[in-house]
Amino acid sequence: MVIDFWLADENIVFAAALVLMVALGVLQLIGFGGFDSDVDMDADVDGTGVAGGLLSFFGWGRLPFLILLVLFLLVFGLTGFAGQQFIQTLTGRLLPPSLAAAGALLVALPLTGLLSKPLARIIPQDETTAVSIDELTGRRAIIDIGTAKPGYPARAKVKDRYGHGHALMVEPDSEDGIFLAGEEVLLVRRDGDIFKAVAVGTHWLSET
Repeated sequence: MVIDFWLADENIVFAAALVLMVALGVLQLIGFGGFDSDVDMDADVDGTGVAGGLLSFFGWGRLPFLILLVLFLLVFGLTGFAGQQFIQTLTGRLLPPSLAAAGALLVALPLTGLLSKPLARIIPQDETTAVSIDELTGRRAIIDIGTAKPGYPARAKVKDRYGHGHALMVEPDSEDGIFLAGEEVLLVRRDGDIFKAVAVGTHWLSET
């Protein structure tokens, strides 16, 4: 039966990949995920190096991370099932799961990179462009959770120039400053992982 083939021990890794792909899609639809996730992936890859070339070959940087992950899971799962079906037709048995997964991985990685090219032309380019965290300085943020005081930062949300959302920790730049949840502030500088900010309205500010 088809269901027995899908859930065979040798194919469980491919079934799990497709289930995870569907779960990510459902989370996105109901609002628990986002292709412009607040998670800040502030890692620049040198496109001229060997590592950068390999990542680019596999599609890294062309699509938002979650879309690329969903695409990889789909290709990996379908490739694995197709390969096992072919082997079963030839030999009457399935490959061991580790060997089948390794073979599917070798096919899925470059195929994901190949498929990411036409998808990148469909998805708006601004969603595929990353910025350095330092570029957030000078932008306005909204205090999201907590009360920010000197030495006691609170979580804030800010959008970069491409409209991507970022979550970061903010505290007042002055010793007597205090920011409440929902207050708009201007990020003036970064001190390690903490952004210093001033309240909007207390200084003359130009639009960013």
